[in-house]
Amino acid sequence: MSEYIVDQNYSDITYNEEDLNFKEFEGCTFHNCNFSSCSFKALSFIDCVFDRCVFNEARVNHVSFKTVTFKNCHIVDVNFAMCDRIIFEVHFENSTLDFSKFYSLNLSNATFFKCSLVAVDFMDTNLSSLAFNHCDLYRAEFRKANASKADFSTSYNFTIDPGKTKLKKALFARSEVKGLLFKHDIIVS
Repeated sequence: MSEYIVDQNYSDITYNEEDLNFKEFEGCTFHNCNFSSCSFKALSFIDCVFDRCVFNEARVNHVSFKTVTFKNCHIVDVNFAMCDRIIFEVHFENSTLDFSKFYSLNLSNATFFKCSLVAVDFMDTNLSSLAFNHCDLYRAEFRKANASKADFSTSYNFTIDPGKTKLKKALFARSEVKGLLFKHDIIVS
């Protein structure tokens, strides 16, 4: 049976591998907490905020994230693809998500604002109408993704193959169009 926790604030806690298993958090705030050692099981976060938290290499295989915001977090090499997909809605602000994986998820309701998304896996992901606001997308992988109507106009360092990614009506800045032409060995000045 899961423990249900509502409207609690947690600060400066380093969680051990199984500290949070079989719990459901709703309306909770986590500030300056470290989840890197966690291997979550049967865990749910609903309308929660994580501020200045660390999730490096955390195993989030059986986690539900429903309208969850991550602010100023460090989330390196986390596989979100194994999370509950029924209601998966996440928002990231000023966070580092390098080497994380979102493949095959529906991120059309997600937001990424001023994030480092270096080598993030967006393969086969629904990114339609998503805005990547001021994000570093260096070596991010978009193959087979649906990025129709996505907004890349303020982001940079991306390389996207239009032949392998749906980009209908996607928005790009003129200065970054070279990221769409990389495979053609064209020089854009």
